[in-house]
This record gives sequence, structure tokens and C-alpha cells, in this order.
Amino acid sequence: MVFAPRSKAVLLPCAILACISFAPMTFTGIAQSPTRTNRVVRHAGAFLPLELVEPAVTSYVEIWTPMFKAAVESGLAPDFLVHWGHGAAMGTVLIAMGGYGTFLGWQTRFGNGATLYPLTLGKTAAEMHPVLMGGALFLFFLGGQGGLILLATQGQPILQSAHSSTAVLGLGLMAIQASLGLTMGNAPEKRTVHAFLGTGIMVLLSVHMYFGLNLGNSF
Repeated sequence: MVFAPRSKAVLLPCAILACISFAPMTFTGIAQSPTRTNRVVRHAGAFLPLELVEPAVTSYVEIWTPMFKAAVESGLAPDFLVHWGHGAAMGTVLIAMGGYGTFLGWQTRFGNGATLYPLTLGKTAAEMHPVLMGGALFLFFLGGQGGLILLATQGQPILQSAHSSTAVLGLGLMAIQASLGLTMGNAPEKRTVHAFLGTGIMVLLSVHMYFGLNLGNSF
């Protein structure tokens, strides 16, 4: 269905992200769930040699963890939010922005790049696709740091799980994908690589989310 250029979408994936990701922070008076045990789980499954960069990353993370620990101890940050907030926010980015951005990308490839779809604020599919995917990459980059900080806040090791390995792979491939999108022009071979690489990255990030759920349930 084609919408009038001046029609305003009621919802936008970014709005969904904002509502879901930050809404819990407005309810500081809700009852907190029982404090989780502080047992440290040695996470298996890391398949990248991230121990090479772990000391530097740990030093960076330790800059922020005291503030988060203080928020937890004061009751400002509910235990459930600290444990699952990262997953809720990043899952929303993946599904709302990544999923819809992928849809718009394939519509552009199918020749519907000039079509106006719902939730695009009057932008065509070809215009909105890079906006959503670029925004997703930016939020994944920030959210990945937040995930490491929250993991360390809960006394867990970082960069030692399949979740962390797939995060590094996903961010690296998304950066390559973004560079390809900016430089491919109208070259059909590059556009084909861009389309299928992007779909493969979405599959990888879905696996990453699965590993994240397993990690969250492990402690």
C-alpha cells in the first residue's frame, strides 16, 4: 500500500525502542525482585580470542561499574532492570529497527525503493533503510558497552561467552556492511553482496540474542 508523502506515521521503530528501553527507569518505586545470588559463572562457548583485549576492555568497564553498583545498592536500579535491561533494549533494536530496516532493504532491491511504507515518516523505502540500519549500528555499539558494564556490575566475567563473541562478529560485519552500502553505488554485484550479507548478519544477530538469553538465565 502506498501512503501520501505528507502522511505521518503513528508509530516508529525508534519510538518503540524509546518506550520499551527507558520506560522501566520511570518506575523507580516498583517493588524490586529478590536480589540474585552473586555466584560467578564461568561462561563457556567463546570462540574468539577475546582474552587478548579483555584487560583493556576491563579497565574501561571498571570506570563505570562503581556508579552502577551504587545505583543498585541505593535501590535506584531494580535488580530485574540491571539483569535484563540490556537484553530488552537491544532485542527491541534488533526486531524493530533491524527487522523493519531489512524489510525496506529488500523492498528497495525488488524495485520498490520509491514506495512509501508505514512507519517511515514520509520517507521512501530507499531513504529509510540506511537511516534505520545506521541507527541500529549506533545503538548496538553503545548497547554493547552497556551490556559489558551491567555484566561486570553483577560480578560476572566479560568477553568469555558465545554471546560476546557473536557481538564482536556482528558489530564488525555491520561496520563492513555500512561501508559497502556507502560505496557500492549502482554496481549490481556489490548490491547483491550487500543484500545477502545484510540478511546473514540479521541471522547472526538472532543467534546472538539466543546466546544472550542463555547467558542471562545462567546466573
